[in-house]
Amino acid sequence: MTSISITLLFCLSLFSAFSQASSLPDFTDLVQDTSSSVVNIATIKHGNKYSNAYDGIAEQYNLPKDMPDIFRHFFGPQGPNQRDGQGRGQAPSQQSETTSLGSGFIISSDGYILTNNHVVQGADEIIVRLSDRRELDAQLIGADERADLALLKVKATGLPEVELGNSDKLKVGEWVLAIGSPFGFDYSVTAGIVSAKGRSLPNESYVPFIQTDVAINPGNSGGPLFNLSGEVVGINSQIYTRSGGFMGVSFAIPINVAIDVVEQLKDKGKVSRGWLGVVIQEVNKDLAESFGLKKAKGALVAQLVPGSPAEVGGLLSGDIITAFNGQEINLSTDLPHRVGRVKPGATAKLNVVRNGKIKVIHLEIGALPDADSQQLESLNSNQDYKQNRLGITVSELNDKQQRSFGEGVLVQDVKNGHAGAMSGIVRGDVITLIYGERIRSVDDFKRIVESLPKGRSVPMQIIRRGAAMFIPLRLAD
Repeated sequence: MTSISITLLFCLSLFSAFSQASSLPDFTDLVQDTSSSVVNIATIKHGNKYSNAYDGIAEQYNLPKDMPDIFRHFFGPQGPNQRDGQGRGQAPSQQSETTSLGSGFIISSDGYILTNNHVVQGADEIIVRLSDRRELDAQLIGADERADLALLKVKATGLPEVELGNSDKLKVGEWVLAIGSPFGFDYSVTAGIVSAKGRSLPNESYVPFIQTDVAINPGNSGGPLFNLSGEVVGINSQIYTRSGGFMGVSFAIPINVAIDVVEQLKDKGKVSRGWLGVVIQEVNKDLAESFGLKKAKGALVAQLVPGSPAEVGGLLSGDIITAFNGQEINLSTDLPHRVGRVKPGATAKLNVVRNGKIKVIHLEIGALPDADSQQLESLNSNQDYKQNRLGITVSELNDKQQRSFGEGVLVQDVKNGHAGAMSGIVRGDVITLIYGERIRSVDDFKRIVESLPKGRSVPMQIIRRGAAMFIPLRLAD
């Protein structure tokens, strides 16, 4: 290779490197323009109010306060988690305080600040430190545990507020930037891209999280996620980790969800969400086949809450919801947060697949209850039982089970290698529906099973540990 060729290759390499560098965003102006709107949040919890560990436990679990000393001994002189670095007990102090650090951002110049609920939950005092180093006491206006959001207010005016964006317009692959206080290092800046949208996390059904690869660590919680226009598009909330620190996956609450929560907290001090009153499950390939669908999609209604908007509005167990108010439901996790954003009392349009046919249902959305009001009772039966071609043994429900589950039969035994076991049926399941037919007795069950087609999947509804679900049942050719 000649010296001219080597020189040419070197120049091309330099040109390529400069081109790549010039295509990367410059965050300096964005950081300079927005940092003053970000705040550091410290919370203080005052010392243990109980004279000993037992008194605190007694109040928490409604135990008698006059427990003899010999039993108090088992609780020890110190309360749970009051240990030093060597595992030795430490006496509780009436003067002790604990502090935690988080982040937040100013959403209005008159002192309203948005952060995560878990940053301030249970705090006796909340202190907000501004970019000019002023420290202000904050009042908790309201909090929403389901969305993990809290609205604070400080007594100040003329504060620098953030510009709010539209998280619905955010695109996967778009650059985003976070400002916060990881590990107490104020105004730390990290950047990355949007990895995914509409993520549902365990026990977080009502928030369609933004997933990013922005480095988020303890102390970043409640801080803003900016787009390249300097607009807040999310609130940094959680990370996925096995080490306790950042591992490349972080989650932010969309700002559109947060603003809806903020408006309700300002007006009413609490948040109301739409509610259907259904238990849903994912539609996998086998279930799709059993329901006659060409593609696995939608939210399968496994159970209806008695008297719920879904039941009153005409939904049935076994319906597959494929669209809600014109928005497609691909995964079952798409449904809860879309229903939750509808105001109670509003009418919603649902597209469902029922018995292989598309049906449109209009129903009135209810208000999400504060807590589950119904719990199904445990299984217990001594009834006579019969066997069937699935290789399972079933029995009638006793009176107690009928009050809990309504109709159905109880699975007493499952033989390995038979269709029932291969379909996932286990002892203790309550079978309530097969191939669209209700199971009211053992005789009903036997008749329906004997008539099932061979060589194809059919849907079976069961109740397992109090939760209804569908499983695909297949009989061999």
